[in-house]
Amino acid sequence: MTRRGLFAPALGAVVASLAAACSPLGMLNSFGPRDRGVGRVARDLEYGSHPRQRFDLYAPTGAGPTSPLPVVVFFYGGGWDSGSKDLYGWAAQALAAQGVVVAVPDYRLVPEVLFPVFIQDAAAATARVAEVAARYGGDPTRLGVLGHSAGAHLAMMIALDRRYMEAVGQPDLIKAAAGLAGPYDFLPFDVPASINAFGQAPDPEQTQPLHFARADAPPLWLGHGTADVVVHDEDTILLEARMRELGGRCEAKLYPGLSHEDLIATFSPLFRKKAPVLADVSAFFHRELGVRAHQ
Repeated sequence: MTRRGLFAPALGAVVASLAAACSPLGMLNSFGPRDRGVGRVARDLEYGSHPRQRFDLYAPTGAGPTSPLPVVVFFYGGGWDSGSKDLYGWAAQALAAQGVVVAVPDYRLVPEVLFPVFIQDAAAATARVAEVAARYGGDPTRLGVLGHSAGAHLAMMIALDRRYMEAVGQPDLIKAAAGLAGPYDFLPFDVPASINAFGQAPDPEQTQPLHFARADAPPLWLGHGTADVVVHDEDTILLEARMRELGGRCEAKLYPGLSHEDLIATFSPLFRKKAPVLADVSAFFHRELGVRAHQ
């Protein structure tokens, strides 16, 4: 499908906007309040030999759960060319407080790599998380993926395009997938972020989550702010409509007045009252993975 580009044309310098978005989120990580009773339980676990093929794990601490918890792999955004797991401990703790073991992987970035390497990294990280989750109180048979912005693109690609998880020997591992402010249908490539990451792809359709919508996909949940000028909410609307047309399970929620950054910032206790994004995502994983809120 060809339509207007991924990012709003009025922005101009898209990469600069995405880089700026990382700064306030990094401030939340450094200075914002954290959910209690959860923390990082493992750091820099390897899923490959590259320095960026590492992930951290977060889980309830203290007495801990009496039975294994579901697992959610969270992919941060950054335009496929920036970002770090070290900036998202606050978001991982927020989700872990809902009774989940949370993995936050790094992945290789543009320009060092191009499509599809960062998606292959997402699949490899997810498979490796499943291999080690039980050591940290997780149940790998109840695993979901979640992403924000470019991270939502990664989450949807490995959930919808069967080839990625098949390549790592785990075709049925992902039981649920959620995306926050994600780009799912962004042809043609007409801004630096998409041109640099995907411009060399022989078949541009192969880069688009919408292209891989299918009836037998894992259940999807999509959230988007109506004031998002980085990735328009049209992407979420189109993917939900296509999934429903095909008979797949997908629900979407639009949050009036929320911006691109708001969709993840509302995970923080500082901004949680602005919109129930964390509660809505948690409710989805509760239904699909059997999540029970940590007490």
